[in-house]
Amino acid sequence: MGRQTSRSALDRNVRVGQYEGVAHEAVPIAGSQVVLTGASGGLGGAIARAFDDCGAHLILTGRRMDALDALAAELEDARALQCDLADRDQLEGLLAHVEDADILVANAALPATGTLDDFTTEELDRALDVNLRAPMLLAKHLAPRMAARGRGHLVFIASMGAKAPASRLSIYAATKYGLRGFAACLRQELAATSVGVSAVFPGSVEDVGMWAESGASGQAGTVSSSAVADAVIRAIERNRAEVDVAPWSVRLAAAIAHLVPETYARLARSSGADQQTAALAAGLRHKR
Repeated sequence: MGRQTSRSALDRNVRVGQYEGVAHEAVPIAGSQVVLTGASGGLGGAIARAFDDCGAHLILTGRRMDALDALAAELEDARALQCDLADRDQLEGLLAHVEDADILVANAALPATGTLDDFTTEELDRALDVNLRAPMLLAKHLAPRMAARGRGHLVFIASMGAKAPASRLSIYAATKYGLRGFAACLRQELAATSVGVSAVFPGSVEDVGMWAESGASGQAGTVSSSAVADAVIRAIERNRAEVDVAPWSVRLAAAIAHLVPETYARLARSSGADQQTAALAAGLRHKR
């Protein structure tokens, strides 16, 4: 599939955001080098294609080389690097290959669904390593280099689970709550530089990822992977701190959870949310 970068797509790439009074010119996606983790599954393909349409050069990382190679073959300018982010040696090796990145999209994540007492210590460590530790280390490695070059953007794929809690998602949500706090504070730390920081919060994605793979239904409504990919592009172009990608009902639930958590918990239980997440956890038990 060839690159389909239109003039309007290129124009979108020069919008200016704002860092608390410090003018910050958005990173032009066309011609930028983008590192995308989790490219071999889930949302990775949709995000990669969105960047390819904008004219980016892609470094695709993930655990499954066959899937990475197949995706890279679709795109105009992409190369694949195999890396299991739970393997600390492999992560250190990846850092050496991505030093010139203009944009990081930390997309890789393990579902980590189930009750806390059903996790082994090793499973818990793996979820923390992939979902939280790896994005932190990638940002630690790349942010100073981006700042020195005077351009860069860090995007962290979180989840609406970081805004609306649910049973059997305690470990998964903990990593996404952590990613949200990390991105928000890092944005403040980098406010005086030319490095943007964004967090994107997808709801239940209908066609790929944990809900699709589990066989459980997204009772509260779903979104498409292409909508999430568009949100990633928008977050960079507009230098947005946070972008939610979810139906209005899920956004409303998140607002209620923030303002009146006890009321939200009662509503969630009465709505059958516990049964829904139980089905999700059962369908993803093998992916820890």
